[in-house]
Amino acid sequence: MASSLLSSLAPSAPLHLQDHVKQANMSLGTSKRISILSGKDFTNGKCFSRTSMTIAFNASRFNNITMAPPDPILGVSEAFRADSNEMKLNLGVGAYRTEKLQPYVLNVVKKAETLMLERGENKEYLPIEGLAAFNKVTAELLFGSDNTVIQQQRVATVQGLSGTGSLRLAAALIERYFPGSKVLISSPTWGNHKNIFNDARVPWSEYRYYNPKTVGLDFDGMLSDIKAASEGSFVLLHGCAHNPTGIDPTPEQWERIADVIQEKYHIPFFDVAYQGFASGSLDKDASSVRMFSARGMELLVAQSYSKNLGLYAERVGAINITCSSSDAATRVKSQLKRLARPMYSNPPIHGAKIVANIVGNPELFGEWKQEMEMMAGRIKSVRQKLFDSMCAKDDSGKDWSFILKQIGMFSFTGLNTAQSENMINKWHVYMTKDGRISLAGLSSAKCEYLADAIIDSCHNVI
Repeated sequence: MASSLLSSLAPSAPLHLQDHVKQANMSLGTSKRISILSGKDFTNGKCFSRTSMTIAFNASRFNNITMAPPDPILGVSEAFRADSNEMKLNLGVGAYRTEKLQPYVLNVVKKAETLMLERGENKEYLPIEGLAAFNKVTAELLFGSDNTVIQQQRVATVQGLSGTGSLRLAAALIERYFPGSKVLISSPTWGNHKNIFNDARVPWSEYRYYNPKTVGLDFDGMLSDIKAASEGSFVLLHGCAHNPTGIDPTPEQWERIADVIQEKYHIPFFDVAYQGFASGSLDKDASSVRMFSARGMELLVAQSYSKNLGLYAERVGAINITCSSSDAATRVKSQLKRLARPMYSNPPIHGAKIVANIVGNPELFGEWKQEMEMMAGRIKSVRQKLFDSMCAKDDSGKDWSFILKQIGMFSFTGLNTAQSENMINKWHVYMTKDGRISLAGLSSAKCEYLADAIIDSCHNVI
């Protein structure tokens, strides 16, 4: 409306009115009252009359967009930063901290970056599938370099934007080439899993995983739900250090899970975010994936290097799909590239080169394994100290042994929403409302304080 008004005014309208309209045209969703002075300039005086008019403009096209709720995990850090209490703890986000609760950059990462600077490597675009050297070492790290699927070139590996981006790329593949197929997700699971499949328009349902009575694995419920699912479903599994519970199946249970998935002709879909970071051993933490692969099963595996190399901000990971033949793997890779091209065109180079330089260099690779063992060891030590503090302070007779049975950076405390809110509001311990705490953000010096907070919340809040 404003633009049509402007054209009707020009050129006879006073210039200052045209300026008013131009300014109003840049302001959407407002109404503007314009006062116009007009008249003649006489030699001995001035005579003006004032005209007032209101011009209405269209409302914003974005008025119907509502405010999105804060992210349940990242929002925890925002609240933590706003808290001035000196005893505050951020146990919400899964990021490794030192004993002084400071971010940690691995020494081996610094060495790899120094090598990159010395070589004067450029910043040219990567191919759509990512850095070839990265894709090679990352698949070998996951499956083992001597694995049949590697030797026979039956793995389609494409560099993704860390674990999230790799999961999203796989979800797009499912939506396009397996229309209507459902993904089975553990209950509970990492908060972003459902978002990823919702946005990719891939239907999903949950299978039982956590038993609140035992604070352990509901193995029978898990098998029953996977068995009841429609044939050919995708089953999302946490390769190790289940997030958020920290509860993993035993090797024997993994075998039984694989039996049921094979019986129902399901497709296993692993999320491996903590290889080497959970137990301190790269091979041990990949054992579930390798066991499924050894059975000749076709499977999807999303990887992330955020935790085990501390490359949180580099967004480096991969999606791997094992196929029954090298020809099928080639075709699958071509379609992953086709999906990636309109999504983000090609992945970032810096983090991928760090991984390639470390894993591809025996000396740096050895140093990395030592640093992973150190990080995993620190988390194990605070897990043990928290357990000891809980047992020493709580005289209720409650069994806290589940803390030691869990693995990885998280512990599922069993606290409900009200109890978790008490942890935040009274004790300044920031955590997710499902009762999950990140032990990677805990120091040994704060274990007793955390024990007091958990005991109070557990016994005094319903």
